[in-house]
Amino acid sequence: MSKGVVVTDANVARSSAKGPDRSTIRMSQAPDSESGSNPHSLRTYVNSLARRSPARLAMLVFGALILTITLLLMLPFSSTTPGSVSFVNALFTATSAVCVTGLTVVDTATQWTVFGDIVLALGIQIGGLGVMVIASILALAVSRHLGLTQRMLAATETKSRLGDVGALLKAVIATSLVAESILTLIFLGTFVGLDSSFVSALGHSLFMAVSTFNNAGFVVLADGLGQFVGNWAVSLPIILGTIIGAVGFPVTLNIAQNLRNPRAWTLHSKLTLVTYGFLLGISIVMIGLLEWNNPATLGHLNGSERVLTTLFHATTPRSSGLATLDVGQMQQSTWFFIDVMMFIGGGSASTGGGIKVTTFAVLALAILAEARGDRDTEAFGKRIPPDVVRLAISATFLGAFLVGSATLAITHITDLSFAQVLFEVISAFATCGLSTGITPILPDSAKIILVVLMYLGRVGTMTLAAALALRNRRRVIRLPEERPVIG
Repeated sequence: MSKGVVVTDANVARSSAKGPDRSTIRMSQAPDSESGSNPHSLRTYVNSLARRSPARLAMLVFGALILTITLLLMLPFSSTTPGSVSFVNALFTATSAVCVTGLTVVDTATQWTVFGDIVLALGIQIGGLGVMVIASILALAVSRHLGLTQRMLAATETKSRLGDVGALLKAVIATSLVAESILTLIFLGTFVGLDSSFVSALGHSLFMAVSTFNNAGFVVLADGLGQFVGNWAVSLPIILGTIIGAVGFPVTLNIAQNLRNPRAWTLHSKLTLVTYGFLLGISIVMIGLLEWNNPATLGHLNGSERVLTTLFHATTPRSSGLATLDVGQMQQSTWFFIDVMMFIGGGSASTGGGIKVTTFAVLALAILAEARGDRDTEAFGKRIPPDVVRLAISATFLGAFLVGSATLAITHITDLSFAQVLFEVISAFATCGLSTGITPILPDSAKIILVVLMYLGRVGTMTLAAALALRNRRRVIRLPEERPVIG
């Protein structure tokens, strides 16, 4: 053996000499019916892909859904002016809906018929549920890849049963439907006085409830949400619906199951809630300070309206993308601050986008541990494994790379300012939907870049995390350690 090479697990080396692993034997003896007896069967392909690469399956499912919604939006009876929506604009709108983003290239309130609105709502609903469901299934796939002991420890920690996918899916769907039903009834009380009929008011209320809970950012009202600036009956439900949708289903379920016993909350729940609350508080202070005297935004409102509107726009950068103010009239310093908040995004396995709140929390804790000289990254009496820290760094770097590349490309092919392009790009990547108003005037090439960014921003970081976690493996040999100079 060469000098400086260390064997870390002699048992692994000995086991390799004894013969093939049992799992290998089982795989080699698997019946042909699963692998190749019917190669043209879609079910066979999907089952095989789910076993080999659940992350790739998630990306294919979202891609197929986007294409389906695109084709439905291009039908003559989807648009109020048949033939006026190009393929690129339909693709952009479909991607924005399925990825629950909210960026638009056409006026949602006037461009689409009732059928078109229904298609958009279904795309938002399926996309929002799909995010939580697929993220949960990917998490289960990762846990199944772990050893039995690790899985039992994880199940004990989360107070869940191994492989209970059915119960998980039912809980996700039930939570979504209950929240959206409540929001529909609340919105109906306001919209019934604005629309010409009760049916129209009900339709608008249902659409806004789906858009709010799923953090989609689409508005079907003719005059937008600007007419409700300072209106508590509309703004407060949107704030609460955004928060519930953005903290993530695992957090909501964990708290609901242990409402009277906060000590039983998981580390993920605690990190998400504390970090989300901290970021929300910082957002309220910063947006209030930066926009308080801006006559084009908060400056013309009274005291109560300023407070509510500040709270509203401190919440929506988390990923909902809804706005009662003209974001294009905000200060550029406010744009930059919102850029940071959008990039961080919402909670894991939520309808929010970005690199995720827990990713930011883990990075901050790792920096704090390094500054203190601590060996481990710790939070709430628990130690965070080094591989989780590496995963957080990987997700953040990937997000920054995507944002930087897209900003460079769009800045090069347009004459728009860097601040506007950066805001739009981060909004697309974080699936937020806030806009300075430049999206409709972008050339098709720039729209395609944003389409790719919305898609990768929705499924990219989620599937990357699962793919990296599934690639964890034990190595028999480790190379000698040497520290490079940092800083």
